Amino acid sequence: MVANVVILAASSGKNLILANRFKETFTSKDVDSEIVDLTTLNWPVYTPELENDPKLSPDTGSLSDLMISASAFVVCAPEYNGLVPPCLNNSIAWLSVQCDDFRFLFNNKTVLLATHSGGGGAHCLIAMRQQFSHLGSNVIGRSMTLNKTKTFSQSTMDDLVDRVMQ
Repeated sequence: MVANVVILAASSGKNLILANRFKETFTSKDVDSEIVDLTTLNWPVYTPELENDPKLSPDTGSLSDLMISASAFVVCAPEYNGLVPPCLNNSIAWLSVQCDDFRFLFNNKTVLLATHSGGGGAHCLIAMRQQFSHLGSNVIGRSMTLNKTKTFSQSTMDDLVDRVMQ
């Protein structure tokens, strides 16, 4: 059984709404969850030069601690030009250099992927699946895709949340 879930929202629009729906569903099943809106982190774009400057590099400690204590992640991200949103990639980049053992953040963690995209969203899901698999996560085979032609389904969300909890 999952102890707690961190829900990463990589947009302040429809994917944040989707993240809130996931939180409500986890709550209804008595699972603790917390949403992190990556768009509010205001971290600078990662560069190796900034990494070595403590005045300019962000404090990633609280997010690292939250992720380390999580049993699973849900990632809600729109497709940006066929890939993941910059705030998601930037967050992962900073976490990877600031944490003593960044693989510990992701290794063997269950990850559920979801997208609400203007287009199909498939490219974003493929990119996230590849990235989180590379980081050692156990990415759930089924994902949630919402767009102009695919509307929200609570029964799909219930099924996905149950998969995260297994």
